[in-house]
Amino acid sequence: MSTYDLTVIGTGPGGYVCAIRAAQLGLKVAVVEKDKTFGGTCLNVGCIPSKALLYASELFEEAGHKFEHLGIKVPAPKLDLAAMQKFKDEGVDGNVKGVAFLFKKNKIDAFIGRGKIVAPGRIEVTGGDGKTQTVETKCIVIATGSDAARLKGIEIDETRIVSSTGALALEKVPARLLVVGAGVIGLELGSVWRRLGSEVTVVEFLDRILPGMDAEVGKQFQRILGKQGMTFKLSSKVTTIDSSGKTLKASVEPAAGGSAETIEADVALIAIGRVPYTEGLGLAELGVAMEKGRVTVDAHYATNVAGIYAIGDVIAGPMLAHKAEDEGVAVAEIIAGQAGHVNYDAIPNVIYTYPEVASVGRTEEELKAAGIAYTAGKFPFTANGRAKVNQTTDGFVKILADAATDRVLGVHIVGADAGTMITEATVAMEFGGSAEDIARTCHPHPTLSEAVKEAALAVGKRAIHM
Repeated sequence: MSTYDLTVIGTGPGGYVCAIRAAQLGLKVAVVEKDKTFGGTCLNVGCIPSKALLYASELFEEAGHKFEHLGIKVPAPKLDLAAMQKFKDEGVDGNVKGVAFLFKKNKIDAFIGRGKIVAPGRIEVTGGDGKTQTVETKCIVIATGSDAARLKGIEIDETRIVSSTGALALEKVPARLLVVGAGVIGLELGSVWRRLGSEVTVVEFLDRILPGMDAEVGKQFQRILGKQGMTFKLSSKVTTIDSSGKTLKASVEPAAGGSAETIEADVALIAIGRVPYTEGLGLAELGVAMEKGRVTVDAHYATNVAGIYAIGDVIAGPMLAHKAEDEGVAVAEIIAGQAGHVNYDAIPNVIYTYPEVASVGRTEEELKAAGIAYTAGKFPFTANGRAKVNQTTDGFVKILADAATDRVLGVHIVGADAGTMITEATVAMEFGGSAEDIARTCHPHPTLSEAVKEAALAVGKRAIHM
């Protein structure tokens, strides 16, 4: 039996990127994957399939409601949901096969089965047929990702009461969709089915949507989604869902307590967040330190047990694929003797609704709580030439800069293609850039990105087009 330099458990974005980077650095690498395909939640039942449905449903809505105003006359579009799901599945298939190709290209061995760390440097892999094999390795990286959080007393059957996994595979458009949770997953998938014809009601325990994001962003974005037809019940909680009848009957109460109301729905999506997935890894037996379900690591992603590391959703920080990828690169470089590092102050976050919402760095609320003096510059897309002519004027760009140094502390965008535009802000923050740096950088005209420049100008109260 050969011994590997590194074995990664889990092949989601963090795990497969870690394995490839380690192989590039000359290490002998193996991966352990419990599912039949590589890519983890993100590629199989998360980021990739959801973006396919978001894209397809957006085009469906444009064809039905926007084309005629642009001078494009076409018959009313008809939905072929089975074909749309096939389109989604083809995209997923291409991506997971791409990871398999990269493993082969980088000479990475794959073990398919559930991995359990039985001792430092030793992983027992149990296949679907019950047979086991042992992998000997110098180092282990845990990259097993996360799973959908459950509501107590409400069973997810992935047919009528679904997690994000089931919501991506519905065979027909529900007439009424109840979304429990107004975070990223709930709003993205809720918007997909709203465009395809569902009446969507979102119930959120807190008094706002998008908890953790800039409050002004959440407030304006809720208004936009409301205009699109989504209904919100904030400061509310779903206590039970009766699935005994033809329709679901959800009991909804005020979060602070009070009398309940009943909301009927055909499908209920439970989207209250995600929890680290560490089941069956044997961490408790090994004495691996954990806190609130997450693996505890040091600045080098090492656990308290020598030779065992962890990255991604199983450790502290935002549960984002690109955060896991950066950690995968960093830990591979550290294990190879280099200086891997992740700048957690410059991790962007994107919601792929229409319009998109994107942010990086601190929110106004966080800066106020920390007592940091800042200056804000804001520019609306209603004043952007490209947005006007394309009729994509919803939203704005907001830049927060240190009042003394002008260093960019946070950027928040609501608007078409916000996910692409946030990269400029992330690069500026990575290099310690100022609002002045962005303002004096020549931006192409006419583009939506000019709104980023104008917001930077607005920090110094000198926006040109407002």
